[in-house]
Amino acid sequence: MDAILVLNAGSSSLKFQVFGISGTGDLQRLVKGQIDGVGTSPRLRATGPDEKPLLDRNYLPDDVSDLKAATRVAGDWLRETTDVNLVAVGHRVVHGGPDYARPVRVDKAVLKRLERYVPLAPLHQPNNLAPIRTLLERRPELPQVACFDTAFHRGQSAVADHYAIPERFYAQGVRRYGFHGLSYEYVAERLRTVAPDLAGGRVIVAHLGSGASMCALSDGRSIESTLGFTALDGLPMGTRCGQIDPGVVLYLIAEKRMTVETVQDLLYRQSGLKGLSGISNDVRELQENTDPRARFAIDYFVYRVGLYAGTLAAALGGLDAFVFTAGIGENSALVRARIAEKLAWLGATLDPAANMARKLLISSKESRLALLVVPTDEELMIALHTLELVKGDKKHNTAGQR
Repeated sequence: MDAILVLNAGSSSLKFQVFGISGTGDLQRLVKGQIDGVGTSPRLRATGPDEKPLLDRNYLPDDVSDLKAATRVAGDWLRETTDVNLVAVGHRVVHGGPDYARPVRVDKAVLKRLERYVPLAPLHQPNNLAPIRTLLERRPELPQVACFDTAFHRGQSAVADHYAIPERFYAQGVRRYGFHGLSYEYVAERLRTVAPDLAGGRVIVAHLGSGASMCALSDGRSIESTLGFTALDGLPMGTRCGQIDPGVVLYLIAEKRMTVETVQDLLYRQSGLKGLSGISNDVRELQENTDPRARFAIDYFVYRVGLYAGTLAAALGGLDAFVFTAGIGENSALVRARIAEKLAWLGATLDPAANMARKLLISSKESRLALLVVPTDEELMIALHTLELVKGDKKHNTAGQR
């Protein structure tokens, strides 16, 4: 069976999925897995299409010391255990910059261009590109497709994606890009199936996870989002600060004599829920902790979601639905309930039982604003884009041979 491999690389983990391509061109998830603890306590886990465990194996740190080694280990295991013909690999790449508004086939030239955006996404971009580089070395004949978290937002209006600085900087690529686009694209498409009466309306999707943002959708298109030039803006996140006065950064550098590298580490790795609580960047741990600082971190997170809901509702000129997705949005009934309270002025009324059960619709019958929980699936979105691009290449090559 022909298949597509999807890779989503983080700082110390590599998520992977294998999708089989049926005779009708549909995708079937065959394997889902990840390697965690790269370089410290590597662990490879995988499940099959029925969610039953296929593997749970630990490795020595030196055996999986970096993402290159993780890619090799995952690839070797997949070749040994799956009887598929790999036709392409799809990758999540956080930043496409001004150059890429849609998925692209990756070669060495494209990889070099994508490396320019490492400073704009230092937590993600280097890790996203590492498996691409490894596979270009080991399997240069294998098609690789980069799918960008910024691409879904590229159709926003000029007033939405500009900063109020001289225009020459916009021409150089300093603009609001937005992120989590693969997640928003999937949810927008999913709504057409599960809530078709809402999909064409005014919808806010809240992608709430370790990385968090919100997006305003009008008829399924992104018109505004909380993230901007980098993945630091908007909502507070697990370890990232979210919105901050640029003057704070200038003050830290000029008055506190902090280096650019130190400030970058502070804003990307030491802030957000971790910085506010001084305890953890994990909402599950904060919810269970009785320390007032843990409570404050969640209070701050919920407050900021409520503020941005008002901003995005204004951009939409009203609101028909609010959708929760991603790790916190899908799994924390407490956070959903707290946010629903902040949305009461927009007409939201929660159904507590539906919320605890994580049903699709968690708003009450009396609610004027629909509240939904829609699990995201970025990997499936990547697989669909990869399949479409590979099919397009085949059609082009076939036409060229006639």
